[in-house]
Amino acid sequence: MHAAVAHTNVMVVGIGGQGVMTAAEVVARAALASGFDASKTEVSGMSQRGGIVCSQVRIGRKVMASEIRPGEADLLIALEVAEGLRWSHWLAPGGVAYVNTFQAVPPIVASGAATYPAAPLEDAAAAGAEVLAVNADAMAKALGDRRLSNTIMLGTAAARLPFPPDALKRTLLERFAADHPMRTLNARAFDAGAAVELGAVAMRREDEKTKI
Repeated sequence: MHAAVAHTNVMVVGIGGQGVMTAAEVVARAALASGFDASKTEVSGMSQRGGIVCSQVRIGRKVMASEIRPGEADLLIALEVAEGLRWSHWLAPGGVAYVNTFQAVPPIVASGAATYPAAPLEDAAAAGAEVLAVNADAMAKALGDRRLSNTIMLGTAAARLPFPPDALKRTLLERFAADHPMRTLNARAFDAGAAVELGAVAMRREDEKTKI
């Protein structure tokens, strides 16, 4: 997204306990710190562990309405893969979904009372969404703390926001004291996510060259 665009509509989705609200708060605060107006709204679900959570952030020079409607989201950050599919129809034409491949299969599925999507990433792409799959949970475990997955997802999506990625990273790290070990870990996680996006951009450019 570019600063010239009137608004950038961001949705962060997942399940309770994944840090959905924290990630959305960081995006909103970074926008404000960068001179934009921003609003943040929790539109669906409950934040207790395991419940569906969706938070919307609207960014612009002046934000009058806080709610994003289906078909208006420029950026979808999904911390759980089935939630990425569930909310993919909210994407605007040209919007992109960054989806953690982590699967949180609820107990009700094991009981046979409900089903879990067999191929949520493929289903979202088949419906027309541009999807970047990120194995954020595995990356977070490799860094030493599974809680870092939301930071990794922020890193992947940072380049799509209308302010510099460094502004998002700085706002994220301000949540920790300078000597707090989680500050260093979160910085590494953010950079790891950003590297995933840089690799994806390079691949897209190669694909475009092949088509010419």
